[in-house]
Amino acid sequence: MSNVLAIAHRELRAYFASPIAYIVIGFFALVFGWFYSNSLVYVVRQGVQAQMGMGPAAMNVNQQLIRPLILNVTVIFLLLLPLITMRIYAEEKRSGTIELLLTSPLTDLEIVLGKFLGALALYAVMIGLTLIHFLLLFAFGNPDWKPLATAYLGLLLFGGCFISLGLFISSLTKNQIVAGAATFCVFLLLWTTDWISDNLGPTGQAITKYLSMTDHLDDFVKGVIDTKHLVYYLSFIAFGLFLTVRSVDTERWRG
Repeated sequence: MSNVLAIAHRELRAYFASPIAYIVIGFFALVFGWFYSNSLVYVVRQGVQAQMGMGPAAMNVNQQLIRPLILNVTVIFLLLLPLITMRIYAEEKRSGTIELLLTSPLTDLEIVLGKFLGALALYAVMIGLTLIHFLLLFAFGNPDWKPLATAYLGLLLFGGCFISLGLFISSLTKNQIVAGAATFCVFLLLWTTDWISDNLGPTGQAITKYLSMTDHLDDFVKGVIDTKHLVYYLSFIAFGLFLTVRSVDTERWRG
């Protein structure tokens, strides 16, 4: 485990040694703040209308602000997570350090897990900063903290799926641009899986609905932890890491 943590620390330090971490976190904070302010203005306007008898009598901050806000901002991950994952292996191959890593007394699994945890830690920092906005809601309102906690659990698993897949794609090439573009395209396909469900039969609709990453996230944002969603996300992460381990093992044999 110490080897895995050492690799994870190395990866996280490499992110902050380059502009990538600051650009990703800064851009996400800016866009999230814009989404948050607009959502808050909308909910406040609804509250004023409710007091005047022109809107719904009951206002639920979790359902009318937090849930749509989190689901809307997840689209930003389509752009930002490829920036995090594209360099993980591609940069190692380009700079030639991959040979040193593969000849070190580390197993392929330790290397992959370490790189995964390093990227996941950066992602956790990125979404963790958004707690500042929600703390304001607790200071001036009365939202329920349990759905918010499950929403962050869902976001962590959601990002973990994308990172594990991006890790695999990055291991296939030494060009960061190619890795980033390919990762974005695959992410976009997964994001739009349920869009084609209307053109399929009942079986096809059930399959595409199950494969939809956002559909599984919605229950977390509602405050529901369903084992089928946990199994889906954890299985997706495990499969992505398995593919990466096999790819790294192939690279080791080639070397």
